[in-house]
Amino acid sequence: MSPRRRILTQRQSLGGPFPQTRHSIVADLRNERAELRRAAYELLVAAYWKPVFKYIRLKWHADPDESADLTQGFFLRAFEKQFFASFDPSRARFRTFLRTCLDGFVANERKSARRLKRGGDRMIVPLDFDLAERELQQQAPTLPAARQEADYDAWFHREWLRSLFATGADRLRASCEQHGRGRRFTLFARYDLIDDEDQRPTYAQLAAEFGLTTTSVTNDLAAARREFRRLVLDVLREQCATDEEFAAEARALTGSSPDAV
Repeated sequence: MSPRRRILTQRQSLGGPFPQTRHSIVADLRNERAELRRAAYELLVAAYWKPVFKYIRLKWHADPDESADLTQGFFLRAFEKQFFASFDPSRARFRTFLRTCLDGFVANERKSARRLKRGGDRMIVPLDFDLAERELQQQAPTLPAARQEADYDAWFHREWLRSLFATGADRLRASCEQHGRGRRFTLFARYDLIDDEDQRPTYAQLAAEFGLTTTSVTNDLAAARREFRRLVLDVLREQCATDEEFAAEARALTGSSPDAV
């Protein structure tokens, strides 16, 4: 279990209800107001561009440049043609619908032998494809070997979770900086965002390094984890179309029902 996933499943130590907000960027994708649709697409791209890029690289055997072209082209076309207006939350999760749209888009691009010009100022948000490619190479041992559709679906889901956690961590950093709690995030990053257990310092080591008591380190980490959990669930809620979808996704993520947490 990853450190970020472990934090979300620690019910007894974290507590707190699921977020009550009903905001959904999926709903905003179909809003009549153009500025709300664009804002929703910016959040959508931020959430999904890495999973999309890596998925194209893996399933469609595209090289990095073509994958970048297709990733940008997919989101631009989706924005211009309102791909997601036909999404029916009663039939599938949004990320499943998005992946179906993506497969259709790539197949059509390959069939017509078109190449979308990459770059320029048409992209909705800046995308660091070189970073995504480096991450993909580091993940090579975990890529699906059988290359079955179920493998791609599960792998896309894992990449989406990575993006979800990264967004939560980014929001926690911004929140801590805004409220003058930079040390709290630094402690959280040093302890909870470390994937290699052997590299993780002890509470006593962190206390000595930052001139704190072990109790202060414990309290800061507990507060950071509560806030991280809340922020991740906020991000998750934004990416779900309905309360029912959110509740199901949250249960899968935390291992708890909304009423139990």
